[in-house]
Amino acid sequence: MPVPRPDDPFAFSGIRPQIRDLKTENIALLAVRAQSIPDVIPLWYGEGDIVTPAFIREAAKAAMDAGKTFYEPNMRGAAGLVAALSEYQTRLYGRPIAPSRSTVMPGGMQAVFMALSLVAEPGANVVFVEPQWPNIAAAIHLVGAEPRPVALGFDTDWRLDLDRLFAACDARTKAIMFSSPSNPCGFTVTREEMKALLDFSRRTGIWIISDEVYGRLWFEAEAAPSILEFAEEDDRVMAVNSFSKAWAMTGWRIGWLTHPVSVAPQLAAMTQYVNSGVSPFVQAGAEVAIREGEPFVQEVKARIRTGLDIAYDRLGRLNSVELPDKPRGGMYAFFRLKGEPDSAAACMRILEEAHVGLAPGNLFGAVGRPFIRMCVFRDPAVVEVAVDRIAGALG
Repeated sequence: MPVPRPDDPFAFSGIRPQIRDLKTENIALLAVRAQSIPDVIPLWYGEGDIVTPAFIREAAKAAMDAGKTFYEPNMRGAAGLVAALSEYQTRLYGRPIAPSRSTVMPGGMQAVFMALSLVAEPGANVVFVEPQWPNIAAAIHLVGAEPRPVALGFDTDWRLDLDRLFAACDARTKAIMFSSPSNPCGFTVTREEMKALLDFSRRTGIWIISDEVYGRLWFEAEAAPSILEFAEEDDRVMAVNSFSKAWAMTGWRIGWLTHPVSVAPQLAAMTQYVNSGVSPFVQAGAEVAIREGEPFVQEVKARIRTGLDIAYDRLGRLNSVELPDKPRGGMYAFFRLKGEPDSAAACMRILEEAHVGLAPGNLFGAVGRPFIRMCVFRDPAVVEVAVDRIAGALG
């Protein structure tokens, strides 16, 4: 049988449709263009500029030197880390979160995929809140379910209409998913809305999947409101979390999923067959991050808040920029240019004229299309230079 050419439309006809039409998001197009532009300040990715602190790195090195380079036999996570997560969440959320309710995952994205794989079969749908980072809709699609977006309302701030959200659910809906604080816009679900979501889940049997990766990057308290403050141990609730943001560990690929006790055995089995667990020396670093990392988390929050203040102060002086109310959490400024419906074109122009890399809002759903996302988790001096360049390009 002849080998199909790469440009043959039938070359990949044996691949599942959910895989065949997957594409990487188009920040990559900007990144390719940036290769030929000098001194670009890349603010398009959700990542800070602080190297993982030494006390975390040293813990992982010590574990490697002690020979912890083999499989971790407990698929739910090393005993020390699982215990630390229990203590940490119990303190943070003000109610007992047993060790049996958390499973360690190789990154928050893996936790998203595992949560969706657990509950959403092909033919089902998952309702999710937009604007939303593109990985959520892609992961829903990847497991074979229908991604069903519900847009936040917007005037000067982002608002959730619970009636619209609930009306989007039907007999095929397996889960409602949201990010709080949100990537990209910083929207945060209130405690009253969390309670209403939980009540709806109890009435309908629909799961609630709360992406709380930015939960510690909340400027008004120790942590943003969490669904875990209200859920009982066997409610149909899962919370996705990660060490990437608050502990500056994006490259480590470690996170966790907090879930009902009843599904712990299934998640352990899924972990065995999907990834065989997280490296034990990575888990050793994560345990120390949880146990000793609070001062560093506060440092991260302060750096982000300063960057956000700089961005709002300087961009707010421009008549061409429309800034929503300042976010109370997250690590992004999410703004739009007046009279510019195509944020992708605007981002390319800013890249070429200001040498600043920003993320176009169309990545985050239709409601985000006019907006631009800028990561402010950077040295404040770098944020100042970036917004000054943007101001110059926008006149």
